Amino acid sequence: MAAPFIFVDELIYSELARSFAGGGEFLVRGEPSGGYGVLYPVLVSPAYALFDSLPAAYSAVKAINALLMSLAAVPAYFLARRMLGPGLSLLAALLAVAVPSMVYTSTVMTENAFYPLFLTVALVLTATLERPTAFRQLSLLALALVAFLTRVQSVALAPALVTAPFLLSVFARQPLRRTLSTYRVLLGALFGGGALVVLAQLARGHSPTELLGAYAVVGEASYSLGNAARFFLYHVEELDLYVGVVPLAALAVLTAAARRAPRAVQAYLAAALSLSFFLVLTVAVFASRFADRIQERNTFPVAALLLIALLVWVGCDAPRPARTTAVALSVAAVLPALLPFRRFIDTPAISDTLMLLPWWSLQDGSISLGQVWIAVLALGVALAALFAFVPRRFALAVPLVVLAYFAVTLKPIQAGAHGIRQAGEGALYQGIGAERRDWIDRAVPDGADVAVLWTGRTDRFTVNLNEFFNRSAGRVYYLDAPTPGGVFETKVSVRPGTGLVVQENGEPVRERYVLVDGSIDPDGEPLARDERKGLTLYRLTGPLVSMTSVTGVDDDRWSGRTVRYTRLRCRGGTLTVLLSSDPSLYRDDQRVVARVGREPVARASVPPVGTVELRVPLEPRHGRCVVEFEVARTRVPGGGDPRALGVHFDAFRFAPGGER
Repeated sequence: MAAPFIFVDELIYSELARSFAGGGEFLVRGEPSGGYGVLYPVLVSPAYALFDSLPAAYSAVKAINALLMSLAAVPAYFLARRMLGPGLSLLAALLAVAVPSMVYTSTVMTENAFYPLFLTVALVLTATLERPTAFRQLSLLALALVAFLTRVQSVALAPALVTAPFLLSVFARQPLRRTLSTYRVLLGALFGGGALVVLAQLARGHSPTELLGAYAVVGEASYSLGNAARFFLYHVEELDLYVGVVPLAALAVLTAAARRAPRAVQAYLAAALSLSFFLVLTVAVFASRFADRIQERNTFPVAALLLIALLVWVGCDAPRPARTTAVALSVAAVLPALLPFRRFIDTPAISDTLMLLPWWSLQDGSISLGQVWIAVLALGVALAALFAFVPRRFALAVPLVVLAYFAVTLKPIQAGAHGIRQAGEGALYQGIGAERRDWIDRAVPDGADVAVLWTGRTDRFTVNLNEFFNRSAGRVYYLDAPTPGGVFETKVSVRPGTGLVVQENGEPVRERYVLVDGSIDPDGEPLARDERKGLTLYRLTGPLVSMTSVTGVDDDRWSGRTVRYTRLRCRGGTLTVLLSSDPSLYRDDQRVVARVGREPVARASVPPVGTVELRVPLEPRHGRCVVEFEVARTRVPGGGDPRALGVHFDAFRFAPGGER
């Protein structure tokens, strides 16, 4: 994995880990930030303590992730072992770490810690339901608290812990009064402790939703019941596709016969059903309001519970009561085909919905997007047929086919055209063009602080990636809008006439080092450049001043018919402009003429592919140098973009006097 790509999440958790390793605090861009899960940053912080080089620390984090997430095999084994022999339990451990979401070990994300922790909660909950001692009930609560410190999504555990004992009482035909008495420690602590926390928050004058930290807005928002229900169904459909259909059918068959099952199986089913329902429900409700996409990344831990259910079905001699099996298989086989693939097969799936990526790759080649549901239905029917007709003595073939399914889907998820490896390489290409990812750290003294000024004219990854791989990059200023998802960023503006960059309170920006794109040319000494991305690192001699202004270029660096470049305090020199085109818009060369006054002083022919340099001699007039660029042609690309586009003005580079 070349670089992170899930922003700003990976940046936030790396910042938290770095600050904890450096001083025991949880900071993001130098600001206190206690609103995020803290356990995962603590676990990966040794990587940042051991390595000064952030690229090296990034490799170490991925190594820690591999260990952390692979630990999911341990609770998966012991969870299965409560009902099965050693062989099937080992297979449960293998399946738990064969799920495609193990590719998240290459990301700086809480999934790496939450997955094994969630399965540990499931193990302890199952054990508590089987033998509900006070110690086990308190241990379960402590684990739930640790899970919450890892991920706010763990609020879903609270209703699951309340529901599981009552669900077990239904399976075991146990009176309600006995259930209340048996689990009084667990229920009393949950309800009593929850009430005390809420009252304490209110007494302090704070809203209880503030306990959700950075996700407090989730508790304050309003939700549509219909939309939430629709997203719940989407998530169940996708989860069914994720596990390969038959585990969901096996869970349904076992649940239908739960009252006749052994106590250990009843306890497991009560735990698995409660945890699965409330985790998926929580994620679906959030997605219906804030994400508008399927967030498999937050529901995949449930897959391990379904896979263990499939192995329990095998261990129970593959029961297949006709009516129950027919209904279970019909629903499980059809559900994934009902997904609106046209809506959800898109770029966000690369980070959030991995099991859509194989079907995206399939759509690229042999079938159309509108036919994906047919292929999914065919797969569901084939797997359902295997479940229904495989001889009992060969029932082990069913989970082995699921294992093969994971193996087949892993390649397009990890290394396909839309896979996460490509996403990491793409993010690095968009963000850093320098030979070394830590090029900023190498250009400044140890301990230096480098501010980043984002004008919106470069890709947001030029901020995120450079900050991720360079310890010195810290404070972020922006001119028009913050980076997407940006936290702790400061708005600034450029005063007309003087070019002084000021904050909203009117205070000038005073930094020793600053990283800017080619549309800003500070009064300072250039120390290093990322030529391909048009970024320059400066050492300033005073307040940050924008010596240049550029009009006629959009945020994506496309020009219209004319572009105007102005430089203040100018005594002459040379302006070098990097120009490029787009073969999807222009098949032949595009012509650009540079004029000073009304006289043409330079020309360039820009091919459809590649970058050219246009060098323009500057002539000062009243302390300013002004260049007008005239583009020969413009075209409207269509597809919802009404702009008339000329060429890409990728970067502007000024050299005083005779410098180049």
